[in-house]
Formats: sequence, C-alpha cells, structure tokens
Amino acid sequence: MNTMRGTGKADVFVMLAHPVGHAKSPGMFNEIFEQKGLDSLMVPLSCRPEDFETFWAGITAAENIRGVIISVPYKTAVYHKCAAAHDRAARVQSANSVRRQADGTWYADNFDGVGFIDGLKAGGHQIAGRRVLQVGAGGAGASLAYCLAEAGAEEMRLADIDADRAGKLAGLVAKAFPNCRIQVGDADPSGMDMAINATPVGMHAGDPLPLDVSKLTPEMTVVDIIMEPAETALLRAGRERGCRVQLGRPMMDFQVRGMSEFFDIERKDRSNG
Repeated sequence: MNTMRGTGKADVFVMLAHPVGHAKSPGMFNEIFEQKGLDSLMVPLSCRPEDFETFWAGITAAENIRGVIISVPYKTAVYHKCAAAHDRAARVQSANSVRRQADGTWYADNFDGVGFIDGLKAGGHQIAGRRVLQVGAGGAGASLAYCLAEAGAEEMRLADIDADRAGKLAGLVAKAFPNCRIQVGDADPSGMDMAINATPVGMHAGDPLPLDVSKLTPEMTVVDIIMEPAETALLRAGRERGCRVQLGRPMMDFQVRGMSEFFDIERKDRSNG
C-alpha cells in the first residue's frame, strides 16, 4: 500500500518532549501509519520550558493536530491544559497522551501503567494476589503503583530515594485501592514475588543496581521498565539467580497499542473529535 504520507488531508500527531531526540514514538507510529496505508504523520517537537505556554497555545490553535504524546518534562503541565481526563490520568495528575475533542478541547489519558500491566500479562506474569517491590515513585512509578494495585497486587513495598514522595504515593494508592497493603520500605525484595525497577537507574554503564540483588531468589520475577539496554544489569543479575525476567520493551509496545486506539488512528469513530 503506497499511500503518500503527510498529504494536506493527513491527521497530524505530535510527540512533545524536551529534549525530544531520544523519543521512540514518532518512529514507531510513522511505521504503523506506513503499514496501515494511512497518510497520517507524527512529528517530534520540542520547546524550552519557559516557552511552554506559547507552544501549547499554538498546538491548540493548529486545528488539524488530532493528538499529542507527551514525555518528560511536560506530562503534568499538559494534563492541566485538558478539559477532561480518564481516571488513570486524573489520579496521577499526569498525561502521556491527549486527543482533541469535538469542541476543540483536550482529553487526557495515561498509558504508562496500562502498557506495563498488559506487557506483564502477555509475558505470562500474574499480578493478582502477588507481593511486589517497586523501586521508583516518580512519574512512571506513580502510574505503575496504581495499576498494580488495580490489577490485584496483594502487597506492595515502595522504595524511592525521596521517602516523602514514596510516602505520599503509598497513601494515595492505599486510599484508592484499600485491598492492597502498601508501605514504604527499602529496595529489598525479601519476601516479595516480584521486584520492579521503575527508575532510570541502569540506563548507563556504571549505574549502581537499583535494588539489593543479593536478596533475589529463583521463584521471584524481576522486571525493568528501561528499554535500552534491553538487558540491564538488574535483569542480568536476576537471570543469573534463576529468576524469571521481564524486559522493558513490551511496556512500550503495549502503550503504543493503547494510544493507537485512543487516537483512533484508523478513523473508525470520529464522534470523539
């Protein structure tokens, strides 16, 4: 199928980050558009934080921009520009995808946690009734914690270098999902079924390990949300100790699937905008 991409009739999508050079979404979405024979286009855009207000006014004024994927550092700022939001974006006050509604306003969603849970399930990992150590209570970590509790995790140990941040998140998640026992603790997987790294620690050679791998035992599952390198030092340590491991890439693949439906890239239902 050789549809010319980026015609005048194209649906235009934006990937916003600062910097944006590392962003994977434009390449992934443009490949999907190509495969499906759509003339749609996703463009990477960046702006300096002090120019965000001007930038967002421009994006909103550009009436043929149908949707925006948002990364660091704009997820909270964009969330607050939306007229309405899915609960999973509202509870973390953070949007990683927004689509234009019929009246021109923006609707927010967040697929961090969804992609993570769908990726785990596809990998054959059970969450319901499990005890989980999660290291990292920042942006992605907040989405993950809610979605793990929502998926039926029985107990969570939340570790973060910022104990206040971890404590605040634990309180909010416990309130939303009282069936999940959640407390702040050390990055120690003892007694847990699953250990998750939801921090950027491990992206660079020479990074310390995000958790105490000496406490890993073969019946545990070790999960990393980092995509590059595919096998982080943490995952290697888990594998060496006989653990099942889950790489970071499926989380991204399942997020893209969720976002594609959210944006209705195949134009099945144009009543949403």
